[in-house]
Amino acid sequence: MAENCRGMFPAGSFDLIVPVPLHRKRLRWRGFNQSVVLAHEIGGDWGVPIDAFALARPRETPPQTQLHEDERRKNMRRAFAVNPRRSVEDKSILLIDDVYTSGATVDECSRALLRGGASEVSVLTLARTV
Repeated sequence: MAENCRGMFPAGSFDLIVPVPLHRKRLRWRGFNQSVVLAHEIGGDWGVPIDAFALARPRETPPQTQLHEDERRKNMRRAFAVNPRRSVEDKSILLIDDVYTSGATVDECSRALLRGGASEVSVLTLARTV
């Protein structure tokens, strides 16, 4: 992903890479966040800093897998917030997620980052479901 997608964006396009966060209960259950793993590989390869704590998921949400598109959007509404101890102000951000289905998750994450002062948010995902 890091190697094959590098050419999609001009060098120096991003100030920061932010992975989609998991709620702490889901992270504890799973043991890792796959978006953080992807973000570290991309950031290391592209020379862009990663902040896995810039975006928080304060509200626990049910898994999206069995929900229809309208339910997914409702489920994600206000599920993310910028961590008040971090700054995304005036930063161009690359948001990383593992799977894009309806776009509800990355849409809500992008909204939160823009509300937090980010100048721009681009999204890169490993896979897209059909």
